[in-house]
Amino acid sequence: MSSTSELPPGAPGLDPRWTSSAKSGVGTAMTAASRIWFTLSHGILNEIYYPRVDAACTRDFGLVVAGPDGYFSEEKRDADHEVSMMEEGVPAFRLSNTARDRRYRIEKEILTDPRREALLQRITFEALEGELADYRLYALLSPHLVNAGANNTAWVGDYKGTPMLFASGPRGVSVALACSVPWLARSVGFVGASDGWQNLSRGEPLNQAYQLAEHGNVALSGEIDLTPGKGHALLALGFGVRPDEAGYRALSSLQDGFESARKLYAHGWRAWQDSLLPLDRPAGSSNLNRYRISTAVLATHQPTSFPGAAIASLSIPWGFSKGDEDLGGYHLVWPRDLVETAGGFLAAGATAYARDILAYLMSIQEEDGHWSQNVWLDGTPYWSGVQMDECAFPLLLADMLHRSGHLERDELARFLPMIEKAARYVAVNGPVTAQDRWEEDAGYSPFTLAVEIAGLLAAADLMDTFGRKRAARYLRETADSWNDDIEYWTFAKDTELAQRLGISGYYVRIAAPETADAASPLEGFVPVKNRPPSEMSQLAAMLISPDALALVRFGLRAPDDPRILDTIAAIDATLRAELPQGPIWYRYNGDGYGEHEDGAPFNGVGIGRPWPLLSGERAHYELAAGRIEVAEQLLTTLEESASIGGLLPEQVWDATDIPERELFHGRPSGSAMPLVWAHSEHIKLLRSLRDGAVFDMPPQTVERYQKRGVTSPVRSWRFCQKIRTISGGKSLRIELQAPAIVHWTTDDWATIHDTPTAPNDFGIDLVTLPTSEAAVGTIIRFTLYWPQADRWENADFAVTVDPARSPPPVRRPLGPSGALKAPL
Repeated sequence: MSSTSELPPGAPGLDPRWTSSAKSGVGTAMTAASRIWFTLSHGILNEIYYPRVDAACTRDFGLVVAGPDGYFSEEKRDADHEVSMMEEGVPAFRLSNTARDRRYRIEKEILTDPRREALLQRITFEALEGELADYRLYALLSPHLVNAGANNTAWVGDYKGTPMLFASGPRGVSVALACSVPWLARSVGFVGASDGWQNLSRGEPLNQAYQLAEHGNVALSGEIDLTPGKGHALLALGFGVRPDEAGYRALSSLQDGFESARKLYAHGWRAWQDSLLPLDRPAGSSNLNRYRISTAVLATHQPTSFPGAAIASLSIPWGFSKGDEDLGGYHLVWPRDLVETAGGFLAAGATAYARDILAYLMSIQEEDGHWSQNVWLDGTPYWSGVQMDECAFPLLLADMLHRSGHLERDELARFLPMIEKAARYVAVNGPVTAQDRWEEDAGYSPFTLAVEIAGLLAAADLMDTFGRKRAARYLRETADSWNDDIEYWTFAKDTELAQRLGISGYYVRIAAPETADAASPLEGFVPVKNRPPSEMSQLAAMLISPDALALVRFGLRAPDDPRILDTIAAIDATLRAELPQGPIWYRYNGDGYGEHEDGAPFNGVGIGRPWPLLSGERAHYELAAGRIEVAEQLLTTLEESASIGGLLPEQVWDATDIPERELFHGRPSGSAMPLVWAHSEHIKLLRSLRDGAVFDMPPQTVERYQKRGVTSPVRSWRFCQKIRTISGGKSLRIELQAPAIVHWTTDDWATIHDTPTAPNDFGIDLVTLPTSEAAVGTIIRFTLYWPQADRWENADFAVTVDPARSPPPVRRPLGPSGALKAPL
């Protein structure tokens, strides 16, 4: 440290915050040697991730311009921005930032060095008014090392005599910033008090006495000498475990130069894009190849260093309002999103990536067979919930890979333990989910039911491959039983909304779990988690969601099933938003996950906004129904919901413009962008339209329920699902986790039966009671004796025989793909 240095005031700085989630570009090199992922927004770099795609290490990295008479301009706030890929399908970017006062323009080219962990930013500064010598250009970097903006340390230093700016964090990561032209001044400080922005915004030079800022929310600032390069400079940001390692990488990357890195970077991406199926479409007025943007987004979010892992988004929704308490953001692995991503890779022909995802899922599966709600790359859970669709989706992926010839029998054998554990977990713990796919409520969700049932049938086919006939039979019986009850659990009839719309009823968003001492699931109440406490409790029968379309997407119900058609009418009457790009749907009525009415960011409550990916899901329904033109129109709606750089957001703004909050009608809101799940849906829709059939529709459900009309002779009672009724004509099956003797009666204990359970191939002890001939109104009473513990359960249970329910109808014949043979 220089003898003239002084400690910058204001420690530890403002409470750290992240930045905008509205990314205009994301990128990384296609090499294992470069473990850096970058994001762009508002014409600058913001979150940069190292050494893992789930570890954000910067908040933002931009430029400030100063000039005569106290002139101050920050490119991210005071310029108009243009962004484009350097080459089609190659996520290296050109940025053009033109000052709104027309005094300067900054051109930037950004990529990561494929040979090492450094990020390069080639800059050209152009004076549009006056001379180059009239201006001073500054680089400002805000490190938030390993998902934390607090407790970082920054200093002015050098590596082997090359002047640099450094920062280190408490989790063993350092950064070094170097420049190809001299630094005229360097300074570090605490954000909001003594950082370089504070000096420059007041018309003051950088305070070079500030050479060390310890243990706080810090910022690095350096003045770039514009003279030697006549406005051209190359900035290199190196990363490493130690400061010297980061300095070495920054310097060696500068010495190799930008062109060397660009050629290797582009070559890697070109080679990968060339290996994909040609699903490209005409660029249109946007001049963007939407397909190649989506494939690049998927590959950017799957790190080479963790084959098969892919995070949900390189963003933090409403990040500018969130701090270190939100460690995860969306840079976590959600098993559901991961399987959706695998489907996108498969649809594009990147089968090796999809196989890697299945292998990764096997590695992070929990011992009992489930997958955690979301995890860090190494499989460590972040949130502790369990979502049953996430536990069933991997079964569908294994089956899809096997059916498409990308997983031969010998290779499939190594996944059999994963498949068996997952199938057992779903069969034992379903069909009720502790959280629906929106991660909020417990109960019977049509989406979750569709995935569970399709997953069990897929697992049964895989079990058959290895001669596991008894195991396969049990999984199919369980799936059949649940399929029979979908309408009992989730189809609401004769409601006020149904009467108003002139329909018989509709599938609800989610119904309350069934218990022995409660009313029917549809008469229960559901807590809508993102609403104020006074508005949370809602009657299940009044909650609607496009989730019901999963019953068609996964083959359980035909697209022309009258109940589906009625549900479509209810969905469109309550959840359809007409926006400039076309119709987009809300997740469910009363949703609170989105900005407030005044555009303030979501803070635990808000107002749900439309989700473009739901237009993709609706397009798949329309394709299944034979309405190809409608599906094509919805593809356009999905694509035109993207940012100017072609990235798809989680949500779009549905109200009048609020320019001061950057919210514009029909454009991306402050939620996550890009949403990898949405880009996966986009790729699958392109593939489905090319094939003329829904790409990821499982054939087992279509064959079993739509063509053959298979129903179940049993209904199961478990401790996790103490059913209160059984349909007339069905037998009552008792399923337990230990051997027992079922002590039961159908005539109020006048006649008593003792029937022992027997274990099946999954270690589940079960017995089917011969109750199929019991009259309507019969009460089946039973208790349990546990021989291993030599004790009685000390409680009686009762199941009442109800009138027989109508089975799901068999629809007219379908094509082999699951699409209707002729348009409706």
